[in-house]
Amino acid sequence: MNPLARTFGFQSVDEAERERRIRRVFAAVAARYDLMNDLMSLGIHRLWKRRLVRMAAPAPGQVIVDLAGGTGDVAARLAAPDRLVAVCDPSVPMMRAGRARADARLAQVHWLAGTGERLPLADASVDTLTIAFGIRNVTRIEQALAEALRVLKPGGRFLCLEFSTPHALVRPFYNLFSFTVIPRLGAWVARAPEAYTYLVESIRRFPDQQAFGALVAQAGFADVMHRNLSFGIACIHVGTKRRAASATTMHGVSATSP
Repeated sequence: MNPLARTFGFQSVDEAERERRIRRVFAAVAARYDLMNDLMSLGIHRLWKRRLVRMAAPAPGQVIVDLAGGTGDVAARLAAPDRLVAVCDPSVPMMRAGRARADARLAQVHWLAGTGERLPLADASVDTLTIAFGIRNVTRIEQALAEALRVLKPGGRFLCLEFSTPHALVRPFYNLFSFTVIPRLGAWVARAPEAYTYLVESIRRFPDQQAFGALVAQAGFADVMHRNLSFGIACIHVGTKRRAASATTMHGVSATSP
């Protein structure tokens, strides 16, 4: 068994079936996904995403990709006429729902079909890569992190907003809400209780802040850090692609400079 598959509770032989299941989940909830996010988080997910965008600090001339960007709510916040912003997501129904929204900012967003494990992007072509509540749904997280590193330019940044392990004081209440209220909301609003049962289970299986940060560092990112949100219910992880060192020789001594 793949060590990462063991970490997430999935066997590698089931990866193809898991990928098909994830596609079915998001196809089922696409039309009401944004509404469900508001209900599940009491609207707080919007504040978390604003923090993600502030930390991403989009700038003129940049190429920014929001991986697993779904309906484009993060991409809309990143978009502006002076930069290229794209959503990359494996779920065409999710992206179709986003493109149908009456949001002028989304008119500036490009849409790409692709998975985190095989990004349809050239090496060193992206300044900033964000992913919000999507990394836990990739089939092979190690490969997805390697792909993120591949497509980023030297000095480029990876920012991942994801559910995490809450502080012990709020954990019992959070677990009660997650395992009882969310699936019922899924049945009532999205008419997809199985989909939201899966989403809750995927949150429960996801590694805590330190364990995921270690995976980001092992993938080759530098300056890895995380910032807890709402007592650790969610967390933003950040990593930077190292700049190539250049060798110089002074007085017969070889040195490296960033």
